[in-house]
Amino acid sequence: MDVQLKRGLLETCVLTVLNRGDSYGYQIIKDASPYMDISESTLYPILKRLESNDSLNVYSVEHNGRLRKYYKITDTGREKIRAFLDSWKEVMIVYNFITEEMRVSDNE
Repeated sequence: MDVQLKRGLLETCVLTVLNRGDSYGYQIIKDASPYMDISESTLYPILKRLESNDSLNVYSVEHNGRLRKYYKITDTGREKIRAFLDSWKEVMIVYNFITEEMRVSDNE
């Protein structure tokens, strides 16, 4: 998969997980992994980037005597999901065109 496309998909997938409710790194990976392959080394730069562009907020909660970072989606993050869905409609138009052309050429 194209690196830039995968990056956008991963960011949107993380935001979608957070749209369900606040969460922390390990849980985000668990919730997203049925849909996309994501590791800690991939997730944390994404979370940092989303925080820096105001798509999410970070806060800490004590858990078993340690602080755990939680991530909360913002209105900007929700808008990014909506923008992704709008863009995806255009991608699907191109996808349908390409697959139809491939079917026609395979039948020739």
